[in-house]
Amino acid sequence: MVLLEVKNLKTYYYTLRGVVRAVDNVSFSLERGEVLGLVGESGCGKSTIAWSLLNMVPPPGRITGGSIVIDGIDITKLSEDELRRKVRWKKVSMIFQGAMNALNPVFTIEDQLAEPLMIHKGLSKKESRDIIAKLLKMVGLDETIMRRYPHELSGGQKQRVIIAMALILNPDLVIADEPTTALDVIVQAQIINLFKQIKQRYKMAMIFITHDLSLIAEIADKVAVMYAGKIVEIGSADQVYGNPLHPYTQGLLASIPRLRKREEIKWIPGVPPDLSRPPPGCRFFPRCQYVMDICKKEEPVLKEVEPGHYVACHLY
Repeated sequence: MVLLEVKNLKTYYYTLRGVVRAVDNVSFSLERGEVLGLVGESGCGKSTIAWSLLNMVPPPGRITGGSIVIDGIDITKLSEDELRRKVRWKKVSMIFQGAMNALNPVFTIEDQLAEPLMIHKGLSKKESRDIIAKLLKMVGLDETIMRRYPHELSGGQKQRVIIAMALILNPDLVIADEPTTALDVIVQAQIINLFKQIKQRYKMAMIFITHDLSLIAEIADKVAVMYAGKIVEIGSADQVYGNPLHPYTQGLLASIPRLRKREEIKWIPGVPPDLSRPPPGCRFFPRCQYVMDICKKEEPVLKEVEPGHYVACHLY
């Protein structure tokens, strides 16, 4: 059953330098309980999609076209008050990229975790305490954390608190925006294992955003590859990892070091385009080794090459 359906989404930033097409005509869907890995280079529009799904795009950005239907509700047509009451944290929540910036430094962890329960469920702070204690235990933290302030916690502990905050109202969809950024490798592995437990226990849909393909290899059911504001390939994890079709996806996978294979590590030459002045045709053509004349003139559309596996490339 489809939980999320995004159609022709356009989210632009209106700056003094011009209109930045951060997300340009993007479409995808997500089933209930499914995990989508959204990958691509920094600046390709991954986080903008996340903010769009909450209808909270920071200014000067705004959604200029398309629809975002969550559980049958098109959130692009809701008022700010309706979004707060019906959608945010009840149907979709977000694990923010910078846990250190997402927590309020002048409130205890208990105060910050209790707030959504008090506002959305009408519970008292005392009634919220048991729920918070159980949730903190589930994410691997002791209940004594409740009485601490954010500056008293380590980076990994703050990230776990943010994960608990996203789960507090048991939403249908959780968006994790680079949840392992600025954490060391050991803590990264612990956070990934925690997400696996959440996936098994809660059966909730997740969108896992990262620029590291190797991070989501074990957790994602479906993978979407973004480049310069567009999805260039989408399919099951087995399809994208086992049979990458787009030259950009192939380049990303070739840049990952292998533990058991002596393969030469490759890189993608060049830099991503300026999204205020994207090139005509395929946005990847200035960096593509298979570029043809049609690539410079005509923009490719997503085509189904095999069941459930789509690619936007003139090679197919």
